[in-house]
Amino acid sequence: MPFVETNRLKLVTFTVQMMEALSISKSELEKIVPYNIAEGYPMEVYRQFFAYKIERFQRFPDENEWEGIIINKKDNTIIGDMGFKGGPNEEGIIDIGYSIVPNYQGKGYATEIGKAMVEWGLSQPNVKKIVATCDPDNLSSQRVLKKIGFSLINTTDKKLYWSY
Repeated sequence: MPFVETNRLKLVTFTVQMMEALSISKSELEKIVPYNIAEGYPMEVYRQFFAYKIERFQRFPDENEWEGIIINKKDNTIIGDMGFKGGPNEEGIIDIGYSIVPNYQGKGYATEIGKAMVEWGLSQPNVKKIVATCDPDNLSSQRVLKKIGFSLINTTDKKLYWSY
């Protein structure tokens, strides 16, 4: 993933080496990156995905180019992550996902970097459309997706489906 930058944030590739270090501990990650790590990162719900992502990116290294960590430029701190879940499928569709730690939520960071990532994603070869999903009770994520410019296209009891 190329370097994506906004006024307050930057997004850099979340490498396998970084994921492996973080799966051990935050202090292991701090040894290999020039960033502080926000309290609560990574969010516990996402820890379960590290083993899967590490194994997947080792088998398909090109997919890693679609994953990034979000750094707050003001305090040089990792505050979350964002990516396109493996890159475009056969129809040119990419699926965006993101997380921001609680202490940095509600400040417009997800919307800011999300807009930049959508612009970047749509500029990539073979990408025609961006989609997202979120839980029906995740009102914050719904607000972010609307502000970025996504439209709700389908709902089920367990998921809301969005398209840009």
